[in-house]
Amino acid sequence: MSMGDEPLYPIAVLIDELKNEDIQLRLNSIRRLPTIARALGEERTRKELIPFLGENTDDVDEVLLAMAEEFGVFISYVGGIEHAYLLLPPLETLCSVEETCVREKAVESSCKIGSQMKETDLVNYFVPLVKRLAAGEWFTTRVSACGLFHIPYPSAPESLKAELRLIYSQLCQDDMPMVRRSAATNLGKFAATMEPAHLKTDIMQIFEDLTQDDQDSVRLLAVEGCAVLGKLLEPQDCVKHILPVIVNFSQDKSWRVRYMVANQLYELCEAVGPEPTKSELLPAYVRLLRDNEAEVRIAAAGKVTKFSLILNTELAIQHILPCVKELSSDSSQHVRSALASVIMGMAPVLGKEATLEQLLPIFLSLLKDEFPDVRLSIISKLDQVNQVIGVDLLSQSLLPAIVELAEDRHWRVRLAIIEYIPLLASQLGVGFFDDKLGALCMKWLQDQVYSIRDAAATNLKRLAEEFGPDWAMQHIVPQVLDMIKNQHYLHRMTVLRAIALLAPVMGSEITCSKLLPVVVDVSKDRVPNIKFNAAKALQSLTPIVDHSVVEGTIRPCLLELSDDPDIDVRYYANQALQAIA
Repeated sequence: MSMGDEPLYPIAVLIDELKNEDIQLRLNSIRRLPTIARALGEERTRKELIPFLGENTDDVDEVLLAMAEEFGVFISYVGGIEHAYLLLPPLETLCSVEETCVREKAVESSCKIGSQMKETDLVNYFVPLVKRLAAGEWFTTRVSACGLFHIPYPSAPESLKAELRLIYSQLCQDDMPMVRRSAATNLGKFAATMEPAHLKTDIMQIFEDLTQDDQDSVRLLAVEGCAVLGKLLEPQDCVKHILPVIVNFSQDKSWRVRYMVANQLYELCEAVGPEPTKSELLPAYVRLLRDNEAEVRIAAAGKVTKFSLILNTELAIQHILPCVKELSSDSSQHVRSALASVIMGMAPVLGKEATLEQLLPIFLSLLKDEFPDVRLSIISKLDQVNQVIGVDLLSQSLLPAIVELAEDRHWRVRLAIIEYIPLLASQLGVGFFDDKLGALCMKWLQDQVYSIRDAAATNLKRLAEEFGPDWAMQHIVPQVLDMIKNQHYLHRMTVLRAIALLAPVMGSEITCSKLLPVVVDVSKDRVPNIKFNAAKALQSLTPIVDHSVVEGTIRPCLLELSDDPDIDVRYYANQALQAIA
């Protein structure tokens, strides 16, 4: 190839690669587009590369997805913002393909480019693109169009703005539910760019049509719009336009729509303010808490604390607490679990008296729930209740629940309760811990499931950090070291793990006097697995002790292990020797 042919090289290679049978090769060449564009230079990228790519959009979805993504960051390769519009034609084609994720990426990249384009280019190139897609024969182009209106609208002259609003309202009445769904999803984005006068008229009219759609999947998305639009409107307009819609939706015949309302209700309360919340939305919320569909009750139950925070204590006690009582014995364990994970947050809202009288009995019934998830949800939020009702009352009721979870036959439940032990320890204090939980923590070290033993060792380290080395020396270290005599080699291994974790917390002196001698003894164990774990433990103790101890005790021990008949023991001993060198 002569020097004169040099600049043709990248495009020729690209053409070959994009026609290759192998998808991975085609994908790689798309990912290399920036490099190719740089080699070609801006002008040839504009004149040759972009048109070529625009003609090659009948490929597999992965390649098209990669292409749509690359275009979004391609402005600098075509020569900057004044040439950005050249990237729109290939993206327009990608906006109409069948695969949803490719279209979504093409819309996202078009928005990225459009948001950097000059105002005149938006009017001359981007608006026509939106109009063509919106008038497309295939529903796919109309779906994509809905996501683009918010980009050119602010730059358009008045007459064009009116046209864009009209086209959008037509898309909201499209024959295809998929298009109406897309229009409902993107309504908030479009509304956010609009002048207040049109927001109240045009957008509210569009919104109203969507809220009355016969497809629940469209109404569902309109609910999401409620919170967004509510924040854009003045509070009094929000009360006038949005509130009645929400109250209606909370009684919608489709449970999915009611579920959506339950999920969004708190955001709406923020938009309308406290007064309408108390008069209009509270009855709607109570209805959702008593919905006949478990999914809706789950969503509503998860919001009881947030909702109570908006109300005053009196209203929360009067209206929300009775529902909470009912939910605590709901037939669905998932509802009870959702309630359990937030109910503790109500304690500060209700204050000490109402918490003791009304919340504590609910709390205790959930602590005895037959499903471990429910009990765990309660325990995970303990700190909130403790602030209100204090440790003494708590500990009497808590202990049976904790012990039961600690001995649950499902290992995942045991694992979850171990995670909470340091939280419990910090909340309930050292006295309670020594009396009640210490023995459990030791028992877990000998569990038959590895994950539990491992978590139990980490738990001991976190407790030593919480209560300090002196406490650990008294309550943890002797019991752990005692287990080294266990017949089962797996339990001896757990002891090594615990030693390695505890040493940094206990400090040099205790490590030298108590922990290191045990590791040295164990390095003479008959089981190779124990010996190579001893080598690892010796390596982790090295930074904690003095140099003289490393040379006098650790190195000789490792040297002995490095001559072991077992290949793994030799390997780990040598690794450790290298590390300390």
